[in-house]
Amino acid sequence: MQTPREILTDLWTLAGGPRDALDSVTLTGEEPQLPSSFRVAAAAQSSVAAAGLAAAHLWQLRSGQSQQVAVDMRHAVVECRSEPYLRLDGKPPPPAWDAIAGVYRTRDRRFVRLHTNFPHHREAVCQVLNCKAERDAVQAALMQWDAEPFETAAYAAAGVVAMMRSHEEWSELPAAKALAPLPVLTIEKIGEAAPKPWPRGNRPLAGLRVLDLSRVIAGPVAGRTLAAHGADVMLISGPVLPAIPWLTIDTGRGKLTSFVDLKSEQGRAQLRDLLTEADIFSQSYRPLALAHLGFSPQDAATINPGIVYVSLSAYGHAGPWAERRGFDSLVQTATGFNHAEGQAAGLDGAKELPAQILDHTTGYLMAFGAMMAKARQSREGGSWHVRVSLAQTGRWIWNLGRVPNGLATEDLKGEAIAPFVEEASSGFGQLKSISHSAKLSKTPAFWEYPSMPLGSHAPQWPARPSEA
Repeated sequence: MQTPREILTDLWTLAGGPRDALDSVTLTGEEPQLPSSFRVAAAAQSSVAAAGLAAAHLWQLRSGQSQQVAVDMRHAVVECRSEPYLRLDGKPPPPAWDAIAGVYRTRDRRFVRLHTNFPHHREAVCQVLNCKAERDAVQAALMQWDAEPFETAAYAAAGVVAMMRSHEEWSELPAAKALAPLPVLTIEKIGEAAPKPWPRGNRPLAGLRVLDLSRVIAGPVAGRTLAAHGADVMLISGPVLPAIPWLTIDTGRGKLTSFVDLKSEQGRAQLRDLLTEADIFSQSYRPLALAHLGFSPQDAATINPGIVYVSLSAYGHAGPWAERRGFDSLVQTATGFNHAEGQAAGLDGAKELPAQILDHTTGYLMAFGAMMAKARQSREGGSWHVRVSLAQTGRWIWNLGRVPNGLATEDLKGEAIAPFVEEASSGFGQLKSISHSAKLSKTPAFWEYPSMPLGSHAPQWPARPSEA
């Protein structure tokens, strides 16, 4: 199996990073860190380190100064499940899942997973099943369905579910075959533009403006990471879009947050105005959703030549599942992780990975890709498109290999987490949360803005350092 340094080297090479930059990275810690048969700690450390090294690279391009980057494996994997460690005024977050979310048996003795944390997704599932939103009622209704037809019907009704597949079953699907030739992330030039000059600033991303159109975990983690290195990140949400409060608090650190109604022409005009002055546009809508509103990658490159556009999807941009909705837990289920982890544990059924690791590592890969694309824009000009997906990240993690007897690892307890906790005030109260695990020697990561309720700021950019 590859070492974490070798994994990082592959990521760095894929994104076109200069080879000698790797000499500045120190990786500490040993696997395993969490109970899993998969290399979740190595995935966490290498993805965080890639983003940290990209930030150091940008700083060197801006200032001429090199610096050291250090990532501890335990700190990285703790950060990759930051949400359960959140404490607000000393209180832990509420239960993570809706009452009917989770795994159920079907008539053909298969398993399906339901993701019902958003009301419209719960309603879609109950509409297909023609039952009340109660666990016993859902289970009884699912005994009238085979797993795959239910999965198909639920998606057709705008629900989000997944049939549990083995990795072999997933690999035979046209959706998986379409993704198999693709790397874990792609960086593609999509238009011509002059190189943009760097703004003034004393941090790697200072003065750079990031529009963050994402929810739940992966996309918001990308924005949080860019903010940790100094970017002005504006989280754009809709006034009626549902959100998961504890995730908003955890991933909102360092961000401005504004409401823009993209269903209205006024809202689309507001977003176009923000886009004209942005450097990075990061979004997690399904591949064609924003295109219908006039904000495809090509639209963005026309509105603002030189933009770096970052797209996150569940099942990739190629193949028959490209438009399929999905979350980490569902992609784990559909692509074989839950089946394999269950087998490793000796279970007849699904077993989740010990973190939303597809989400978190994808978030760091998004930030990594965005920064490396920005570096290329500063040298070569052009507009750039970065693409990642939860399924491609899953394929990358799967190919890292397995940990013999990894499930026998003791889970991390409170005293192991304590060194990584920081405390700050926020718009919600006093917040204890996990600090950023990439340690840069000259430009340490921190979040300038506190986490705030959605819509707390006007949809306008703060002045750049040179404009103040």
